[in-house]
Amino acid sequence: MAYDEKLANRVREALMDVPKVTEKKMFRGVTFMVDDKMCVSVSGNELMLRLDPELTEQLVEENGTRAMVHGGKHMKGFIYISPERFKNQKDFDHWIQLALEYNPKAKSSKK
Repeated sequence: MAYDEKLANRVREALMDVPKVTEKKMFRGVTFMVDDKMCVSVSGNELMLRLDPELTEQLVEENGTRAMVHGGKHMKGFIYISPERFKNQKDFDHWIQLALEYNPKAKSSKK
């Protein structure tokens, strides 16, 4: 599945001043790693965020969001955001900020 390159560029711009950002092709799109930890992905035309697991249940109740499902299991701390939830810059920045705030607390998968 192709991913929205314009959306990926919006994420690149949002993370431009964040240190230690790398990109990896994964989750059917491109994932932005911050300090070797998954932070934000662009999959199709959606954002996928890694954020505080305590927020997951609350956020997936909102319209335009859904839980990440892997192997039939809901993954706490990972949610997809539909394009209508980040059309304007203020909303887009809010979602990116939630992911960046959690990133220092997230565990690295790097061995």
